[in-house]
Amino acid sequence: MEVGALIIIFALVVLFAFLGLGAWATVKAVGAAKRGVDRTITQARRTVEDTTLKARSIGQTGVSGSLAQLRLDLRNSMRATQAALYQGVRSDGSLAESVALFERLSRHGHELDDELKRLEQEPDRKRIAERLPELRERTLKITKSADSLRWAARDRARRFADDELALLSEQIEVESDALRDWSRESVDDLAAAAAAWDARQEAAGGPGAAPDAGRGAGQAQPSQRAGEAARPADPGRPALDPAAPAAAYPWQKAPRPEATT
Repeated sequence: MEVGALIIIFALVVLFAFLGLGAWATVKAVGAAKRGVDRTITQARRTVEDTTLKARSIGQTGVSGSLAQLRLDLRNSMRATQAALYQGVRSDGSLAESVALFERLSRHGHELDDELKRLEQEPDRKRIAERLPELRERTLKITKSADSLRWAARDRARRFADDELALLSEQIEVESDALRDWSRESVDDLAAAAAAWDARQEAAGGPGAAPDAGRGAGQAQPSQRAGEAARPADPGRPALDPAAPAAAYPWQKAPRPEATT
């Protein structure tokens, strides 16, 4: 009974674990889908708003057209700088401080954009016209700062790319010169290899020394035979010498002694 109860408890634990994992995966999927929908809605709203601002800046004159143009300039500059900095900081960590400065600048940009948006609904056009120079100056300060950060980040990235390309070009030129210089180095290697081979052959008494030894042996045989013919026969020496014993090899049997009786 105890074993069966343990099995049941273990099965229930596994079942609850799977249920919890499924619930967690479902919540994560729903959250990701919600974030995707929110991003899509935000992007669509932003696109519609930008299109409306472009239409107002082109089709309307006076205060409404000026406000629309200011908002459009501000939004375009801030978005371009944000994209440049956030993409650049992934490969260049030194841009982190620039990103922090841009985030501080973004707060002023949002405040100005909200103010311009509210002024679009303001019925007192005369007062808005009086504030237009100050609004243009604020917009110019923010966009100028954003443009400065953006172009500095782009110039830095381009400079790094140019330096890397210059170094790579130098390395390729050195490698190309080494690949083309095949004649002198190969001849020197062949001469050194031939000299080393000759030295090994002479030290081992190989084919280079064999012909001289053969010639020396061949020249010594005639003089030796002439000396033997000129020497008189020894009277105490038997006429026939017993044959010299043949060389014994490991694979031959020992010779049997002849009978003396």
